[in-house]
Amino acid sequence: MENRKKAAKAFAPMSHPAPYQTVVVGGGISGLLAAWDLQRAGFQVSIFDAATTWGGCVGRHEVAGVVLDSGAESFATRNTAVAELAVELGLGEKIVEPDPAGAWVWLPEGPVPLPRTGVLGIPSDLGAPEVREALGASGVLRAALDAKMPVTIGTTEPVSSVADLVRARMGKRVLERLVAPVVAGVHSAEAEVLDVDVVAPGLRAGIREHGSLAAAVAAQRANGSKPGAAVAGLEGGMHTLVAALVEKLQAAGVSMHPGHRVKAVFRGDADEAGDAPAPTYDGGEPSPWIIEWEHGTERGYASAKLLVMATDGPMAVKLLGYEMPQLLPFAPARGPDIRLVTMVVDVPELDSAPRGTGVLVAPSVGGIKAKALTHSTAKWRWLADSTGPGTHVVRLSYGRAGVKPSDAVRLTPETLTEEDLIPTALADATTLLGIEITEADLLGADIVRWKGALPFAAVGHHDKIAHVHALANEVPGLVLAGAWMTGNGLAAVVSGTRRQIRAVVDASLRL
Repeated sequence: MENRKKAAKAFAPMSHPAPYQTVVVGGGISGLLAAWDLQRAGFQVSIFDAATTWGGCVGRHEVAGVVLDSGAESFATRNTAVAELAVELGLGEKIVEPDPAGAWVWLPEGPVPLPRTGVLGIPSDLGAPEVREALGASGVLRAALDAKMPVTIGTTEPVSSVADLVRARMGKRVLERLVAPVVAGVHSAEAEVLDVDVVAPGLRAGIREHGSLAAAVAAQRANGSKPGAAVAGLEGGMHTLVAALVEKLQAAGVSMHPGHRVKAVFRGDADEAGDAPAPTYDGGEPSPWIIEWEHGTERGYASAKLLVMATDGPMAVKLLGYEMPQLLPFAPARGPDIRLVTMVVDVPELDSAPRGTGVLVAPSVGGIKAKALTHSTAKWRWLADSTGPGTHVVRLSYGRAGVKPSDAVRLTPETLTEEDLIPTALADATTLLGIEITEADLLGADIVRWKGALPFAAVGHHDKIAHVHALANEVPGLVLAGAWMTGNGLAAVVSGTRRQIRAVVDASLRL
């Protein structure tokens, strides 16, 4: 490592035409957005990503001639960050809401409509017919005790899992029949291990403010959301957001380096005896950061005054660990191994959308390996219009993080191989939709694997990230971005990244 660092110092560029030369490592939505905001603020930006395509988990693929999202296909509307970005990129008129029919949840005794006025499946209206159907009379009575409890229950602990909070205030039945399937579908994890302050920020504070968990959920839902429309999408798919952002970056002169894997990052301002002189900027100022990259057989270096690490958490800590060993104890666990199976099928019987926009599967259900199914052509009118009657797009999700290592995913090499996944998806779709779908109906299929890409917000993650923020703030010219720092989902990533970059720009203006 020391030899590589000496080589980096000897061969990195010695000066730059701009005083705020910036390197962004990571080409997901966070890295692209950081590059966009910094370039517009007058920084000179280069962005590197190991993948040959941009966008990370907001990607695209083509199945049976239909261009579809290969990752995120919607965004939460709990804040306006994504919608505002879409407007900036000229996509404001493309924002669409999903079909209001809503989704279903598959319980051990079968499917029931999923309540539409919840957060993470936590209901705000216990009198809603869907809530009563899912919980039964005894479950509703137990959940109603929430309104009579002291606001201190579930809110005084330093940290709390989603399961602990829901179980304490609304009971086991709400947890198992509503919250667990939603959490598994959204976060690919069990409610027992997820930090509620990360996946539902402000919810515990809302209990103290509004008097109950149900009231806190209602308040969050009322904050700019319509019942049944807690998410929105883009006509053409969420990948069009990435395409527009990349086009803007290229037009703005950002130096784009896809397929360039960053192997190491070094501090350039602490020269050891015998090393080559550190690269300098105009006026002789030392270069704080040097980045070593590889692209096929090519090797090279870049230096920067500002380094934005927008990779996933484990990679960021790995790359920074040599210069910042104090970060190593805070390395987050990798997320679960997720597989998304997208199928385009010719099944006219699905025109009736028998399960609305899709189905979430309760973890206690046996015989179904998928944790969720999205009936994409029922969810998005623009997609149904493009495929035409009788042709349908369904997407099934496999894999979740669990409480025990043995429960880490419902899909394991011992129980299901990649070759088995399409037949398994056909069988699961047949069960969940109540309409037979066979291989003969299949027009095309694709399997997308997200290996550890979804940050795992285990209990205590909030405090761990606060420590990471504090350590990063002690190092000049370093910004840590991405979902592991801001929370899962486009709404959290976009708002969190822009907040961090705004602070960097504001600080530069004070110098």
